[in-house]
Amino acid sequence: MKEGYVLKSNQKPDKDGLGKINRYTRREFSADEIYTFSVVLCDNEVDRDCERFTTEALEKLAVLFVGKTGIFNHSMQTQNQTARIYDCAVERDGERTTEAGEPYCRLVARAYLPKSDKNRDLILELDSGIKKEVSVGCAVKKITCSICGADLKKGGCAHGKGKSYGGKTCCAVLSEPTDAYEWSFVAVPAQREAGVIKNFSTENAEEVEKTLALANGEVTLSVEQAHRLSKKLEALKEQAECGKLYRGELENSFVKYAGIAQPEIPARTAARVAAEMELEDLKCFEKAYRKKAEEVLPLVPQLAAARRAETSGFNAEFKI
Repeated sequence: MKEGYVLKSNQKPDKDGLGKINRYTRREFSADEIYTFSVVLCDNEVDRDCERFTTEALEKLAVLFVGKTGIFNHSMQTQNQTARIYDCAVERDGERTTEAGEPYCRLVARAYLPKSDKNRDLILELDSGIKKEVSVGCAVKKITCSICGADLKKGGCAHGKGKSYGGKTCCAVLSEPTDAYEWSFVAVPAQREAGVIKNFSTENAEEVEKTLALANGEVTLSVEQAHRLSKKLEALKEQAECGKLYRGELENSFVKYAGIAQPEIPARTAARVAAEMELEDLKCFEKAYRKKAEEVLPLVPQLAAARRAETSGFNAEFKI
């Protein structure tokens, strides 16, 4: 989840802004009847989940978020509707650079709500800075590794988010947004400056994942949605089982080679160390111990090559 915040409030819409607002109203409202405010929805900085949007993704989201309703705590109920975005654009800061080394950009929206008795307390909370933090819900088509460009939605790669490779920190790059669901006022921000509920749906399960991402409490699925979700969960279970088997084999190999290379280390200790390692570290140590073990005790019999040479040629089948 990424979070944003209200930037400015109590702004009177100009003629152009009022025209954009009245596209969503059933009658013409005057500037005096409307309360507007600006809100930062998200940006292209690397967040605490080690994920970031591309600038192109922000540009697409600027289009997708126009007309979207603001709610509270991502609870999709009619009574929770508060304001509507009538304009949205990407702002660039030429003096600031992101962790990824790109010019800093943020997605800023302008929202409105009618001045009324019902909205009086909310307007006061906006003006006083009590209601400030927001988060947004959207879906993206592509998630790639910032180090190697691998598609993280199709199995990923060996790089770990948050780890450094050649002086560069690995993160997931979010691009090609396909939908913007809503934006919500939230109580406690989970991220640094901007954020998003990142719903990375696959092509054949988008409706189900969208429903789950936005749900607050119980969820009702159609038979078709439940069937698609069940199939996806089965596929994930199968992948997880393969991963467990692979890791188990890697841990056993690590313990075996560590025992050969450094016999003073008890097998129980080596097994405990292997179980606590990150997969990338385990692969590295297993390879190193295997190489050292081959130096201490050749893993291929030394006479194997000579035996093959002796048993080749005329009447080789009778030689022992």
